[in-house]
Amino acid sequence: MNRIYGSYHAIENPCQEYLNLVFSPSSLPIEQRWRNNDLSAHFLADYFSTFFPVKNGDPATAQRRTEIKSAISFIANELLENAMKYCDGATDAAISLQLQLHNDYVLFVACNGVDSAQAGRFQASIVELLESDPGELFIQRLEAGSEQDDVSGLGFLTMLNDYAAELGWKFEFPEAGLETGKVTATVKIAL
Repeated sequence: MNRIYGSYHAIENPCQEYLNLVFSPSSLPIEQRWRNNDLSAHFLADYFSTFFPVKNGDPATAQRRTEIKSAISFIANELLENAMKYCDGATDAAISLQLQLHNDYVLFVACNGVDSAQAGRFQASIVELLESDPGELFIQRLEAGSEQDDVSGLGFLTMLNDYAAELGWKFEFPEAGLETGKVTATVKIAL
């Protein structure tokens, strides 16, 4: 059973450049993996920023390069954190993050294993996200955060509000009744 939400973008080719990071969720405890998310996100941002050179010290191109680098770092970190946090620990399915550079946009593709119970809760939160005003929902979630320990969705809301991102998800469960499947999240931002 496959379900698609939002503006899901399948892996597209050809693209100018792409980079894949793949992690085994069972090789290290999640606490140790968690520390590497920021490092991995900064690596992706540094790598892809080289494709946006500053032209003759031009402040406008320098500013744009800084903005793109910041967006890539933030989005990659959020996607990695979500994939690590919500991956199905009962499976050895790899966690992956692919970043693609196209002529006028960047596409992020994050994949991880997911169990059916988590998938149901995640799908409900996606529906709420897609059916709400992102600015209003962001404020509601921030206010709820002062009363609750666990506020979810702020990363996705920031992507929508700050980066005008197109978000999409695909849930795949090969056979009805299987407990373990795969979720793929895509984030597309304009250059």
